[in-house]
Amino acid sequence: SDLQKQEERGELLQPLIFVLLVLCSVLLYFKVSLMDPGFVKSEEEVKAGKSEEQSMVIPQVPSNIKMRRCGYCMVKQPMRAKHCQLCQHCVRRYDHHCPWIENCVGEKNHPLFIVYLSVQLVVLLWGGHVAWSGLYFEQSWDWLQHNILLLMSFLLIVIFTIVVLLLLISHLYLISCNTTTWEFMSHHRISYLRHSELENPFDQGVILNLWRFFC
Repeated sequence: SDLQKQEERGELLQPLIFVLLVLCSVLLYFKVSLMDPGFVKSEEEVKAGKSEEQSMVIPQVPSNIKMRRCGYCMVKQPMRAKHCQLCQHCVRRYDHHCPWIENCVGEKNHPLFIVYLSVQLVVLLWGGHVAWSGLYFEQSWDWLQHNILLLMSFLLIVIFTIVVLLLLISHLYLISCNTTTWEFMSHHRISYLRHSELENPFDQGVILNLWRFFC
């Protein structure tokens, strides 16, 4: 049949891949939105659950810095954790609270958040190419009436592509430095950074930083 011939020529392969990418980005969105970003559990929960501590290199912290309890949820805050007033929890390796996913980005979902941004960027670039290929510009009112929705869609895709691209680049840069958005923006207010002899005591080199983050 004609449909089978089109499939053999690969004409249906690209639309199928595009739909699968869109579906994958939607599933990643819900996964990142609904998963635990790394909430700090109370001491009783930690003892009952016997949770395993992740192996990580702790930098030398000056002795005058004391680990404190959170003034909101009263749990003992580990280093690099911060209380999110929107989530009402302390989050390990807190990066930021993302309003797009209505969840914090922290120790557990940060790598998946980067994967989601990457897939979303591919979908937007591909969608922008599809929209652009359907535009044939003419200086007439009739052309504008027939193509106004496609033109608006293309402009929206361009705006979201720029936003996602800048967000992904900024996160990859911070990951390569082994720092978080919160630490980068509030360096002067964080005790373990303000009193440290090193500007960034967590930095272990780009390759090792990326390896520890993703692997």
